[in-house]
Amino acid sequence: MIKPISKRRKAYCAGMKTITYIAVGIVCALVIGMVGYVLAKGLPNVTWNLLSTSPSYLENNIGILPDIVSTLYLVIATLIIVLPIGVGAAIYLTEYAKNKKIVELIELASETLSGIPSIIYGLVGMLIFCQFFGFGTSIIAGALTLVIMNLPTIIRTTQESLKTVPQSYREGAFALGAGKWRVIRTVVLPSSIDGIITGCILSIGRILGESAALLFTAGFAHTLYGPIEGLTEPGSSLTVALYVYAKEQGEFEVAFAIAAILMILALIINFSASLVGKLFKRRVEQ
Repeated sequence: MIKPISKRRKAYCAGMKTITYIAVGIVCALVIGMVGYVLAKGLPNVTWNLLSTSPSYLENNIGILPDIVSTLYLVIATLIIVLPIGVGAAIYLTEYAKNKKIVELIELASETLSGIPSIIYGLVGMLIFCQFFGFGTSIIAGALTLVIMNLPTIIRTTQESLKTVPQSYREGAFALGAGKWRVIRTVVLPSSIDGIITGCILSIGRILGESAALLFTAGFAHTLYGPIEGLTEPGSSLTVALYVYAKEQGEFEVAFAIAAILMILALIINFSASLVGKLFKRRVEQ
């Protein structure tokens, strides 16, 4: 015979459910309120002239086209470098590493990297990439600094995704005569593509939102360059430009416009990454 739930227990469950609803409501209200406020303040100041021109003090013109291009350079260059390294490290830790002490040491180093303030990354990046390697203040120096910052995110999310793949998938592939790398390439990685895409999206968010490290490494030049030349020249990301216009020049209308553009750009890139992940997973399943 099932014992009926006491009134005290029912009241406790109802109270906890109410608390969770309130917590969810507060989080949603904060997100909607912040995004709505930024978009309401920023979108009216977004003009075609702002998006399509370069800043000119002689013509008294404010344009952020070089900042948009530099931001795209940073995102693309960082992802091209960090994804193979991060995913490869996660594969080694999950599939190949046998020594638990080495795995724990690498994971500890990864967790330590994720907790270091970004300003320290900027100082280290300036000393190593800008001075020691001779890249100078440039987009590539900023991208390499962001690679180090985003490695822990890619490694951890990929690791957790690889661990969710059932062991029976691997055993079935081995039973059919597939080698270790073929099993990883054709069975494990396609099954964990969601985690890799999640790490990619989180990395994009951190790249778009980073400013302190880029001030020391990428600089804050508002000049438009081509794809190849742009990597070796200094450039300002949208976040750095937002800081400069708001803090140094007091152009708060432009700052809110840049903030709105950053939010829209982040949504577009994240949606595109999710769409690519779904298409890739569908293609693998077929």
